Amino acid sequence: MDSNIPRTLPRKSATFDDYTLSEIRRAATTGIYDIRGAGAKRRLPHFDDLLFLGASISRYPLEGYREKCGTDVVLGTRFAKKPIELKIPITIAGMSFGSLSAQAKEALGRGASMAGTSTTTGDGGMTPEERGQSKHLVYQYLPSRYGMNPDDLRKADAIEVVVGQGAKPGGGGMLLGQKISDRVAQMRCLPKGIDQRSACRHPDWTGPDDLEIKIHELREITSWEKPIYVKVGGTRPYYDVALAVKSGADVVVLDGMQGGTAATQEVFIEHVGLPTLACLRPAVKALQDLGMHRKVQLIISGGIRNGADVAKALALGADAVAIGTAALVALGDNDPHLEEEYKALGTTAGAYDDWHEGRDPAGITTQDPDLAKRLDPVKAGRRLSNYLKVMTLEAQTVARACGKSHLHNLEPEDLCALTVEAAAMAGVPLAGTSWIPGRGGY
Repeated sequence: MDSNIPRTLPRKSATFDDYTLSEIRRAATTGIYDIRGAGAKRRLPHFDDLLFLGASISRYPLEGYREKCGTDVVLGTRFAKKPIELKIPITIAGMSFGSLSAQAKEALGRGASMAGTSTTTGDGGMTPEERGQSKHLVYQYLPSRYGMNPDDLRKADAIEVVVGQGAKPGGGGMLLGQKISDRVAQMRCLPKGIDQRSACRHPDWTGPDDLEIKIHELREITSWEKPIYVKVGGTRPYYDVALAVKSGADVVVLDGMQGGTAATQEVFIEHVGLPTLACLRPAVKALQDLGMHRKVQLIISGGIRNGADVAKALALGADAVAIGTAALVALGDNDPHLEEEYKALGTTAGAYDDWHEGRDPAGITTQDPDLAKRLDPVKAGRRLSNYLKVMTLEAQTVARACGKSHLHNLEPEDLCALTVEAAAMAGVPLAGTSWIPGRGGY
């Protein structure tokens, strides 16, 4: 062969990329599926695919910080005697003690309370640290029933019945044995050090009628004082939201597939569920069709990162959002200054694939007492409060630019989409046109 003939550069497959090849080799070597934490890492339609249409002549903007833009929200106004009144529409999603350290749970409570919002227990029950530092605490009632008792239900400010989660709709949670310490085992009535997998459905109901009965039981236990939330993973949002409302929910929490998890099969995280953006408009449509929009509050979660995401979610019809992954980052998780320690674990800061292993050098997703001590709950709580404050200010800035005196006055008319997919999912026009895919226009 003539060495002077130019050679074609090697071309790698888009289908069989480096990560896919490494997964095939790992599966062939080990014979087990991959488990990791966090949420979907693939590119999905998201709030970045939407833009706001600021005011100019046809709309009248509000003047900077001189004109008020309200941020408060009340959750649970349908049946509860004591709805939750929050200063901001950004809540902290459920993350369990077990997946997180006690210090991290305390920090979440501190930060949320300083910002005037709520936090949520997650699987495994209520810790004194979290209850003691949370002005508003939502108690998750999960299929596993781990850590559940009526006394803690009464101590909570709201109850969230978890039917599904965005990262793994239709699947149960996981907590690997290295994170089941003496305290976690005692709270969950489990053997120490043994891998735990939660049930994928509640043991005492098979459909919406049973959910209605369960909601009534929870109302009786708490004297009809506490708002009852129902949380569903993003799969069939129109029907799931409609059935949750008909079962008597005060609040519906809808979690898209960008939502995180402590641990599950990667095939769940990347291939089951709907993007958060695709969930929102069908959920709002269900509420509108039932005449319950704004009467039953809708909380959207899954990949919320900044004030623009918050404002876009509210403009599309949500009453509030919930954050999980972003809250952990605000506490100090996966910080680049710990890069060498993350490399020693076989990962890198920002990959978020080590949460299930229990060796988090930031002291957040661990039960190792030495690692957990690294997290100062007071300082971490202050960081979270700062982050929530910035998110709120960003959302207010956008709302004022659209001429809105309250975040809940934002509406779909304030938005356009950059892609056909986002336009169809969000039900807003493609930028520069009046065309909403499937609805006509030009």
